[in-house]
Formats: sequence, structure tokens, C-alpha cells
Amino acid sequence: MPSNRLHYLTLLLLPLLLLVGCATQAPTPRGGERLPTKKRMEATGRKGAEGARIPATQRPYQIDGKTYYPLPSAEGFEEKGMASWYGADFHGRQTSCGETYNMHGLTAAHKTLPMDTWLLVKNLENDREVTVRVNDRGPFSKERILDLTKTAADSLGFLGKGTTLVRITALGETAVSNAGGITSEHFLSHPDFQAGDFYVQIGSFVDENNARHLKDRMLALGHKTVVSRFERDEQTFFRVQVYAGQNLAQGREVEREMEQSGFPDAFVIAQ
Repeated sequence: MPSNRLHYLTLLLLPLLLLVGCATQAPTPRGGERLPTKKRMEATGRKGAEGARIPATQRPYQIDGKTYYPLPSAEGFEEKGMASWYGADFHGRQTSCGETYNMHGLTAAHKTLPMDTWLLVKNLENDREVTVRVNDRGPFSKERILDLTKTAADSLGFLGKGTTLVRITALGETAVSNAGGITSEHFLSHPDFQAGDFYVQIGSFVDENNARHLKDRMLALGHKTVVSRFERDEQTFFRVQVYAGQNLAQGREVEREMEQSGFPDAFVIAQ
């Protein structure tokens, strides 16, 4: 009889033990990513409501009342190179996305990043930073990776110098969620920085006939090629661009092919 009573008590307690064991696991939000526990936050250097320190590479940036963080390298975008700025000659003109260029704003021109991408730009020569939004294409030069507004260049401290070495990092907007009494931040959906319609620019001419001749040469070699018209400093340029595909890696490959084929200044540009 005692053994039967012990067996009966064990059956009663077993569900309670299972409940206790499950309660020690952190709840999992939608998407399958487990919410950060206190230990996980401490291990990554991020703290919760106590206001713990966030590493410099993951500190938040407040933009128009929204919170942004540098995106993880696996899904983000980072690039290092020379930046320049463009001012009065373009002020009031239409940008590639259809907006009116404002040299007093905080925007930028980039060759491949999707329009409206927010960037953290760090001047590697003086450690100054600024956040800008991509709303234009350019710079149309292999030596430079970014064109900034006059105000952005002033914030970075290279207005008089004209160019500077920068690192640009794509930012992702975040939202706060609460599950099981635990608050966490997560990234909202953002564009695929490797996808788009990519071309490789192989020449820019004042004489339209020269541009047309080069286009015909490329077409004869089997390359889909276009000529785009561009006005700058009251002068018209005709740019010859070879279609490279819908993936940035494909664009880089065609860029290398064009360099090896006698176009050392070739560079990738997105439409």
C-alpha cells in the first residue's frame, strides 16, 4: 500500500515539475528568434531597462523620431572609400529618385544602394559622424563611393578640403516589442542591398557620336548597352553603361571583365 501511495503522489507532482521546467525558458516571439535574456544581453554588451551600455558599433541613432541601428553584417552593407560633396550647381535640381536636391539637407548619392537607405557616415580622418538618407545616384567616379550634401560635409568637417576617407554603414529601423513581460528590439524589414538592376559604366562623353559608337561595339560583342544623358555645369554628358544583372556580385564580376577589356575606370551603378 505505501508503494502505491508513493506512485500516486509522483503522478500528481510530475505535471508541476514539467511546468516549472518550461517556465525557465525564455519565450520565443514571432519569427523564431528568442527574446534576449539578461545573460545574453550582458554577453553582447547590451543592457535592458537598467540603461546598460550599448557598444559603439550598436548604439542607437534617432532619426525623425525613429530608432535605427547598424544592421548585422550578414544582412547589412558596409563600405570604405573616398567621399565628396556637391552643392550650389545641383541645388534645386531633380535627383535620381525624383526629389529636389537640397544642399542644406542630410542626403547622399550612392552608386548601388536602394533609395531611402539610411547611412551612418564616419569620417575616418577625424572620427566625426553624420546620418544621411540616399536619394540620388553617384558619384560617377571610380575613385569615390559617396557624394554628400554641403551640410553633411560640413558636419563631417571636410567642407574646405573637398574629399575625405569615410566608412559608410547601412542602418536599419527597429521596433520595440513586449512578450511575456520581456521587452526587446528587433529590426523591421529592409531592402536587400545586393538586389537591383545593375549596370557597369565604361565611358562618359561630351560628343554623343562617340558614346553611340562605343555602344554599338558593346552590342556587337553581345552586351546589352544603354546611353544615358546627364547635364552638369551647363554641359551635357553621354554615359555608356553595360547591363550586368540583378545581383551586385554579378555587377562586380562584369566590372572586372570591363577593366580587363580596356576600361580601367569602369564601375557598377544601379538604376
